[in-house]
Amino acid sequence: MSIDPFNKLTFFEGLSQADRALLRPIFIPCDFYPNTQLFEQGDPADNLYLVVVGEVVVVFKPDDSPPITVARVQPGGVVGWSAALGSRVYTSGAVCSVYTQLLRARGSDLRKLCAQHSDVSCIVLDRLATVIAQRLSSTHDQVVALLEMGLRNGSRIPGG
Repeated sequence: MSIDPFNKLTFFEGLSQADRALLRPIFIPCDFYPNTQLFEQGDPADNLYLVVVGEVVVVFKPDDSPPITVARVQPGGVVGWSAALGSRVYTSGAVCSVYTQLLRARGSDLRKLCAQHSDVSCIVLDRLATVIAQRLSSTHDQVVALLEMGLRNGSRIPGG
């Protein structure tokens, strides 16, 4: 990666040089080709990813319905936040739709850093909370459409 993502991504804006120095060893640059599966729904939640360049598609597969595209995560976005929260498994799958550059952090390393440095922890948690809230609000329409489809299909059932 030729451009320093720590200067490019809003996730790191406002952090002191000392805070960035603590985070740099944890966030490892990595490149992925189109159609690379980062993780599948139900896989162990090990890594958190920050999108630097490209796009990651997040897909949720309900037990009784077709897969739903939950988000198309663009540069500056976060994927795999289950790992940072300490969840055992990913609740959705993620695939790179185009050539994508990411910063990858092991959730356990990030949690350890946050436990040791409460000032950095507050900033990281606040930024993750903002991303999670935006993602959840953006899926509202997709969930409503899924429910409507289920209700329409259910209305064909005799006595339903």
